[in-house]
Amino acid sequence: MAKKKSAIELPLAGILPLTAAVNDEGHLTIAGCDAVELAREFGTPLYVFDEETLRHKCREFRSEFRSRYADSGISYAAKAYLGRALAALLAEEEMDLEVVSGGELAIARSVDFPPQRIYFHGNNKSEEELREALDYGIGWVVVDNPYELELLNRVAKALGKRQPILLRLSPNVDPHTHRHTTTGVLDSKFGLPIVTGQAEAAVKQALGLPAVELVGLHFHLGSPIPQMEPYQEAIQVVMAFAAQMSERHGFRLGELSPGGGFAIQYLEDIPAPPMAEYAAAIVSALAEACRAYSLPLPRLVVEPGRAIVGQACLALYKVGARKEIPGVRTYVAVDGGMGDNVRPALYSARYSALVANKVGEAERQRVTIAGKFCESGDVLVRDVDLPRLEAGDLLAVAGAGAYCLPMASNYNAFLRPAIVMVKDGAVRLIRRRETYEDLMRCDLHLPP
Repeated sequence: MAKKKSAIELPLAGILPLTAAVNDEGHLTIAGCDAVELAREFGTPLYVFDEETLRHKCREFRSEFRSRYADSGISYAAKAYLGRALAALLAEEEMDLEVVSGGELAIARSVDFPPQRIYFHGNNKSEEELREALDYGIGWVVVDNPYELELLNRVAKALGKRQPILLRLSPNVDPHTHRHTTTGVLDSKFGLPIVTGQAEAAVKQALGLPAVELVGLHFHLGSPIPQMEPYQEAIQVVMAFAAQMSERHGFRLGELSPGGGFAIQYLEDIPAPPMAEYAAAIVSALAEACRAYSLPLPRLVVEPGRAIVGQACLALYKVGARKEIPGVRTYVAVDGGMGDNVRPALYSARYSALVANKVGEAERQRVTIAGKFCESGDVLVRDVDLPRLEAGDLLAVAGAGAYCLPMASNYNAFLRPAIVMVKDGAVRLIRRRETYEDLMRCDLHLPP
């Protein structure tokens, strides 16, 4: 599988996985594995995770935050992508884990992820999910609303437990991202608004419940957030609130989470801030607020998802049909699309791409990469300059590790793709491609 590197310059630096290179045949390689051979062996669409990049990102977060604030926790946001192989890797890297469903919790349990390092988020957790979480002994439940407070108290009391919780607040700070990924403003389904008095009422409610222990506060502004100011502003708002709750109700802030939302680079001309910049801004804002309000320093927990897995993965597609509209546009179709990556159709996400089997070719043609699904909005990459694409070529879409696979569907009875993980020239299949039998496994065929 491994191929010798070549002198061809690798495009998309900072967007492709850290081990990306080009071999003498002009083929893209990841961790020494030839993308063309990966596609030949495992088929397409194929998602390729680079283990070295994954581990590097985990360690970068730990280093950048803990070097500035020793009592920092890094909790991976599973919604970005979670499979059993990744969950096991995260456990090895001593990461905490943020789950938002019973299904994500089940994946974590299947690899014996340490329960005391798990946070359970979500705006409408079911009684069954809460019971499963408490049965497993998870560390924290992040409570979103008064209904959940009462429900959790009832579940914990029945199990003879006192469950540590964080309250999720809405600080009403706009992160200036897409409206579908903005979560910390007043008009949001998430969190307890501070300005309406509902957050204070929840603090008072939580402190009066016997089976929950209010240990901290949480907020999440949205994603991706390329500026530091929203984090700093929201920390000031929430810490002022914490000081008020201490004075009025005797609340002690033991933990603060400003969520995640850290941006990554998707396009060559739009770089993302370095992780050190996020860490410095968040830590300095927290320290300043604690001084201003005479509060002890709480444990700090950040929740990266995209920033851990986004760059670590690319998607490989086989090129098929072309449609040239003179003077208008050239469409090139691939064998995937919104069935495995709905983000461009859902909120106009933009990606970078290259032709994995002819990386070094200089000739360029502007094309739009379309998917195979029966929707006009099924477009993966618009107006990208690539070597001329012919049927059978292999297209690589970079930055595909976050939110593509978790939102994949069986639309048009599409078979969700296989996933491999590569390291040091070796490849392992971590999720097989679905089959037609899988599509029908849950159907009940009853005679008329």
